[in-house]
Amino acid sequence: MSRLAHLVAALALWAGSASAQSVNDYPTNARADYVFVCMATNGQTREMLDKCSCAIDHIAEILPYEHYVQAETVLRMRQVAGERTAMFRQGAVVNEMVAEYRRAQAEAEILCF
Repeated sequence: MSRLAHLVAALALWAGSASAQSVNDYPTNARADYVFVCMATNGQTREMLDKCSCAIDHIAEILPYEHYVQAETVLRMRQVAGERTAMFRQGAVVNEMVAEYRRAQAEAEILCF
């Protein structure tokens, strides 16, 4: 095999693994947590397991994990009362984080449910 062919094969392998990493950059426990909450909300059935798993997979394709964590943090902090959490309830930046997450979640629900 020529040197060029080796280089092309190596680049193709690298590009494939980089693509797989970008889609699968959510830790397993984050995916499992999403599925558990989704099933608790929608029903504890095998059908819901499949639908909820599908939803987090689609969210992971749309939203980088860092953005997912930021939006989840904002949403959780909005549930806490008090002055210290006021910054999570207002502002363009936090509202955009939540909106981006909700758009990804809505698209996943359309595709999976």
